[in-house]
Amino acid sequence: MNRFSIITVCLNSAPTIRDTIESVLAQTLPPFEYIIVDGGSTDGTAETVRSYRDSFIKKGIEFVFITERDEGIYDAMNKGIRAARGDIIGLINSDDWYEREALETVSRCYDRTHFELFYADLRMHLPNGKSFIKRARNRRYATSRDWNHPTTFITADIYSRYLYRNETIHDDYELILRLKKAGVRTAVENRVLANFRMNGKSHERNIKKALSRCMIKYRIYRENGYSPLYFFECFGVELAKLIVG
Repeated sequence: MNRFSIITVCLNSAPTIRDTIESVLAQTLPPFEYIIVDGGSTDGTAETVRSYRDSFIKKGIEFVFITERDEGIYDAMNKGIRAARGDIIGLINSDDWYEREALETVSRCYDRTHFELFYADLRMHLPNGKSFIKRARNRRYATSRDWNHPTTFITADIYSRYLYRNETIHDDYELILRLKKAGVRTAVENRVLANFRMNGKSHERNIKKALSRCMIKYRIYRENGYSPLYFFECFGVELAKLIVG
């Protein structure tokens, strides 16, 4: 059986983290372990997390709770990855949640393909209550429009050689481009495996911040060998965020 380590990083996530935790607890294929890395919350997040410890233990799932100050979200992710003991690692943030058969679907795909990097379709939830599906694709010319972080699973072997740089807001996608450049075995499943609330820092509707995100992502593309024309890709994505939310 494939051993999954699922990691959630959080900071003052009391309003939403129950959905995340319960989605992990409800998996049709339970993970080997669930690691929550908290950056020192002051809003009751830690109490909420601790209240689920017995529920995971009863299901035979190792439950690890790390709470201490960190140097940002990607530093927290790296802490969780270093602590993980599973063979396949998934990251689901405290605003997001899995579909019940997410891990079972990933496990079946791994048995077929022995992927090193996996991702799938994602349901995006707008603040007004509407939602849409963001499709996953694996194309020669990569774009962040084809990739979905909450559905991403990477093998422990790959994470032992590649971690997040902890430099910019787009370090998650920077890692994906590095992995693609390195030629890792990639598998994509066109099935919704997770849900994403569009209310984080990467979706703030602010022109100045949108331009900053655009230039950061453009630099990441260029560092990984992509054409200067990718500026228009970055600009278009940020413009869409400003319009849609």
